[in-house]
Amino acid sequence: MAASLQLLCAGAAQGLVTALAGLTHDRLGLVTTGRFGAVGAMREAFDAGEPCDVFVSTQSMIEAMIAEGALASAGSAALGAVHTGVAIPQGAARPEVATPEGLAAALEAATSIWVPDMLKSTAGQHVAKVLDALGIRGRVEARIRMYPNGATAMREMVASGETGAIGITQASEILFTQGAQLVYALPTRFELSTVYSAAVSARSQRPEQANAFIGMLVSAEQDDQARRCGFVR
Repeated sequence: MAASLQLLCAGAAQGLVTALAGLTHDRLGLVTTGRFGAVGAMREAFDAGEPCDVFVSTQSMIEAMIAEGALASAGSAALGAVHTGVAIPQGAARPEVATPEGLAAALEAATSIWVPDMLKSTAGQHVAKVLDALGIRGRVEARIRMYPNGATAMREMVASGETGAIGITQASEILFTQGAQLVYALPTRFELSTVYSAAVSARSQRPEQANAFIGMLVSAEQDDQARRCGFVR
């Protein structure tokens, strides 16, 4: 059995990381294992001592953890930016969400609204702010379906079979979910573009391989794959 490279990874980067699984095995002789989820939950897992060779999170969190000495500065790199977007089940009627007024109307008309954790996830925190700014949170709160991360929220939205459902999370998590369709990024007024980065854990047992893995993630060779996974480079 191949040795493993342990990851704690933001859910927004799951598609890109898993797309490189075969290449990681071929070039490094390693399988990637670990957890994907909201950045706050990944930080909690790291702080609790969960095994970690590579930590992937928002650039701001990575920089803070490097400053704390939890992550190594050498080899850390940005994977790219991800927009927060609106999703519907594949085949459902596309709502008009390009303007604040259109987004508000679409959310109020939705049978359910599927989002990541509004306390621990980057996109979820932003969704809460958007609902407040639109002045509709109280009117739609009963229809909000919140999950630990965006990928789970999108899977559950698709599984629900509700054609009137709407999801909001990172575009990369929408594109990663079979049966979910990316409608549009949030209106310009509410646009959120989050840069994600990767760094080697200070307690990694395989720092050289971890550095090599990050190099693969950010290489120009993976630019097309990164774009397909929702990253802007």
